[in-house]
Amino acid sequence: MSDTVETQLFINGAARPASDGGTYDIFNPARPSELVGRAAAGTPDDVEAAMKAAHRAFPAWAALSYAERAEMVRKVAAAITQDMEEVEARARLFTREHGKIVFETRLEISRLGERFLQCANYADRLEQDEHIKAAPNDTIITRQPRCVAALVVPWNWPLVILGAKLPQALMAGNTVVVKPSANSALAPAMTLSRIAEMLPPGVVNIVTGSASRIGDAIIGHPLVRFLNFTGSVDVGRHVMKVTAENITPVTLELGGNDAGIVCHDADLTGDVFQRLYRASFMSTGQICYALKRLYVHKSRYDEVVAGLRTVVDAQVIGDGLLPETTMGPMNNAKQLKVVANMIAEARAADQDVHELGQVPDQELYQNGYFQRPALVLNADVSLSVVRKEQFGPILPIIPFETEVEAIAMANDDPFGLASSIWTADTQRAVALARKIEAGYTFVNAHGPSAMDNNGPFGGFKKSGIGRNFGYEGVTQFQGLHSIAGGPGMIL
Repeated sequence: MSDTVETQLFINGAARPASDGGTYDIFNPARPSELVGRAAAGTPDDVEAAMKAAHRAFPAWAALSYAERAEMVRKVAAAITQDMEEVEARARLFTREHGKIVFETRLEISRLGERFLQCANYADRLEQDEHIKAAPNDTIITRQPRCVAALVVPWNWPLVILGAKLPQALMAGNTVVVKPSANSALAPAMTLSRIAEMLPPGVVNIVTGSASRIGDAIIGHPLVRFLNFTGSVDVGRHVMKVTAENITPVTLELGGNDAGIVCHDADLTGDVFQRLYRASFMSTGQICYALKRLYVHKSRYDEVVAGLRTVVDAQVIGDGLLPETTMGPMNNAKQLKVVANMIAEARAADQDVHELGQVPDQELYQNGYFQRPALVLNADVSLSVVRKEQFGPILPIIPFETEVEAIAMANDDPFGLASSIWTADTQRAVALARKIEAGYTFVNAHGPSAMDNNGPFGGFKKSGIGRNFGYEGVTQFQGLHSIAGGPGMIL
C-alpha cells in the first residue's frame, strides 16, 4: 500500500469515481499537514444510482434462503480477516486517517469479521416462524425483509459500528447503501468494497462524501425502506424529520453520557483500574458508550482517584502507529475544541483538574489534535463536563453517600445509552442496574471490551430508538407478516 491512497464509490458490483470526478482530502490527525489519501466525493446522482442498483438486486437476494445468505456472509468474514498482510496494511491506513492506536484499528477489523460470523449463525433461528393455533383462526407469524436499507456510519468506530448494521441487514434479506463518515472513509471504503465485490452486484453499494451534499439524498430517498443511523442527537433529530416525509422506519443510536457507579464494596484489586481506564479513555474517549461520569462512594473515593490517576498518568500520548503509544490524537479539530473548552470551563470554575499522561514528542503534540487525558475531581454537576457528552479524554469523578443518591444522579441526564455498576455483590449489581435509565448496563466493566454482542444494544431517552446487535439486531431489518386461515387450513 502506498503512502497516499485513493478510494472510489462501489455501485452495482463495480468500483467507480464520483459522477463529476470529485474527490476530497483526508489528513492525519496526528500530523494534520500529512495527506493520507483522497476519497471519492459522491453526488446526488451517485446516490440515485446506488439506490436503483440496490432496489434491482433486492428480489434475487431476498429470495435466497437464510442458509444460502449465511454461507455468503461467512465467506465475507473470511475474506476481510484472513489475509494478515492485507489486514495489517488496512489497519495502519486506518490509524493514519483516524488517529487511534493501531491495536484498536486491528481490533476493529477483527470484530467486523466476528460480527459477520455471529449473524450467519442466526440462520436456523431466523428460518423459524411462530405458529398460533387458536379460534377463530390459525396464524403463521413470519418476517420479511424490508427491501433497501440505508446504513449511515460515524467516524469514531466505523468498522465496529458497521458490524452492528451490515451483516444484520444482509442476513435479514435486505440490500444496502452504505455511507461512511467523511472524516474516516479510506479504510472503511476499502473494507466495504472488498465485501461488496464478494456479493451479487447491487447487494452492497458504497457512497462516500460530505453529509451536506449527499446526506439528505440518502436518508430521504423514497426507495429506502429502513434507515440505521449512528451519530449525534442533533443530526438524529434531523434524520427523523427527513425520514418522516416517506414514513421510513429508523434505528437511531445517538449520544451517550454514560454513568458508572462504584459502590462501597467494589473490588478494587487486580486490573480494575485498567478496566476503568479503558472504559473511559479507549479510542481517546471517542466512544458513544464510554464511561463519561463516574460516581464513587465516598468511602472509596480517594482509593479510586489514586488508582485511576496512576494508570492514566502512565499512558503515552503520540502517533498511533508507534508501538509505545497508548493514546492517539483526537480525530478532528472540531471535537478537540469541544473537549478543550470543557477543560477550560472547569478550570475557570476552580475545579480540581488533572491533565495526565506522558508526551514524549512535544512538537508532535502541539501540532496534532492531541489532548492529554484529564480527570476532574469532585466535579460540580452543573458544568458541561458532567451535563454534556464529552466524546473525548476527560472524566469527572463525583462522590456520593447513598446508592439512592447515586442512582438519582446517574438518571438525571437526557441520555440513556449505557451504564455500569462496580460492586462485589452480584445481587446488588443487578438490583441497581434495574433502576438505571439506560439500554445497557455492565457489571464491573464498561465499554467495547466488555460488550456481549448477543444482547441487543441501544438507548433510552435522547440516546436513540431501536436496537443493534443480537438476534434483535437482525429482525429490526424485517417487518412482521401474519398469515391467517381457518382452523386446520394452514397449520
